[in-house]
Amino acid sequence: MSSTLFRTKKVEQSILDTEEPEHALKKSLSALDLTVFGVGVIIGTGIFVLTGTVAKNNAGPAVALAFVAAGVACALAALCYAEFASTVPVAGSAYTFSYASIGEFPAWIIGWDLVLEFALGTAVVAVGWSGYIASLLDNAGWHLPASLSGREGADGFGFDILAAALVLVLTVILVVGTKLSARVTSVVVAIKVTVVLTVIIAGAFLVNGDNYEPFVPKAQAVEAGNNLQAPLIQLMFGWAPSNFGVMGIFTAASVVFFAFIGFDVVATAAEETRNPQRDMPRGIIGSLIICTVLYVAVSIVVTGMEHYTKLSVSAPLADAFKATGHPWFAGFISFGAAVGLTTVCMILLLGQTRVFFAMSRDGLLPRFFSHVHPRFKTPHRPTILLGVLIAILAGFTSLSELAELVNIGTLFAFVVVAIGVVVLRHTRPDLPRAFRTPWVPVIPILSVCASLWLMLNLPAETWLRFGIWMVVGFVVYFLYGRSHSRLARHEETVAAGTDGPPSGGAR
Repeated sequence: MSSTLFRTKKVEQSILDTEEPEHALKKSLSALDLTVFGVGVIIGTGIFVLTGTVAKNNAGPAVALAFVAAGVACALAALCYAEFASTVPVAGSAYTFSYASIGEFPAWIIGWDLVLEFALGTAVVAVGWSGYIASLLDNAGWHLPASLSGREGADGFGFDILAAALVLVLTVILVVGTKLSARVTSVVVAIKVTVVLTVIIAGAFLVNGDNYEPFVPKAQAVEAGNNLQAPLIQLMFGWAPSNFGVMGIFTAASVVFFAFIGFDVVATAAEETRNPQRDMPRGIIGSLIICTVLYVAVSIVVTGMEHYTKLSVSAPLADAFKATGHPWFAGFISFGAAVGLTTVCMILLLGQTRVFFAMSRDGLLPRFFSHVHPRFKTPHRPTILLGVLIAILAGFTSLSELAELVNIGTLFAFVVVAIGVVVLRHTRPDLPRAFRTPWVPVIPILSVCASLWLMLNLPAETWLRFGIWMVVGFVVYFLYGRSHSRLARHEETVAAGTDGPPSGGAR
């Protein structure tokens, strides 16, 4: 059985599958489009909220160094993603990379997890966007009925009509075409980055140098927890991270790391890129660099405007402007956050549908979902299915129930991709690689270590949910995916000695 669980799909066959007319996506994206996608999905409300919150609770003004540390950890993974995305320019991101290097079952596990993560992420963002829009409507004197304002605090029936509507509109845009979604994203990202830059420039004139003292506050020990809300490393070893001080910077890095999650979604669009060998590395690494610079700049500004001990937790940047006598910036920041969440939602939905599409094309999910639209050349069937399901999820679920996002899935994908780079270098040294991760295996090993460290700092409850979802995935794979896999069908054909068209290759 182990030989079938770890059978791999040749890179050449994966690329050939993308040329089948009824399963081929339209190649229309450039390096600029990919960079915009990356910036669009990474920068959300976190840049306006997380910076001040972590400064107050974990690192003080040294939060800027925490963003640098988190950015370096992500850069290690990004280098591995860049090599794979340029070598295997096929939809599916970590799922496809795992299938080409480690095997079918690990690939299924990654794909199964990413589908859940992107679904929950899209729903969370849609509900958050709804809250901003509802607030803006209230300020204008327009009030939605309580029954259509969501489940949060609802008495009886409650449906978040704004969140559901956003997901459905974005679903239509993604069905019509990736290039259209790229144009919409470009406009929205331009607005969002303009807001961020305006906040940085305006805030720079309000900085008081005394607020940076001390830049690295004195360390404070944290009592170890003993319940499922505690980080797994505490339950395993009784070790609790410290706040502030030098170690507090790394504690903060494990928190702000999740503000960077999203650059890996760029890799899901590899198949729709005109020149993936050149443009995928530029899009992945370029978007990460831009966002790191913006995060560091915002953190320096917010801790310079108001002493870290006085920052609010709910809206630190907006409240910092209020404290310096510029309250209108609060509305400006809310506008930027609301606009920004639109692109985050769209690109998460795009990433999820591409992973689902790739798994379907390989036969691990029903092949019905691997057919592209005859006119738009987009995976319209999984896009419509998942769009409707997520719209319902966002409409009927409260934010507090959605907020526990399965971030562990992204870190798990980082680990698998880094290992995959080393494995594929060993098993297929002959493959042409437009981009090569430097210092292999050192960079991949460092990436694995950084990801595992961050995973251990996740709550035990997250690990429990991850385990339950994986068990469900095991059942689906062994009941359906393993026997319907195109690789399995091809192996059966070869074993029977018949000449059927190859639908996958194993080594």
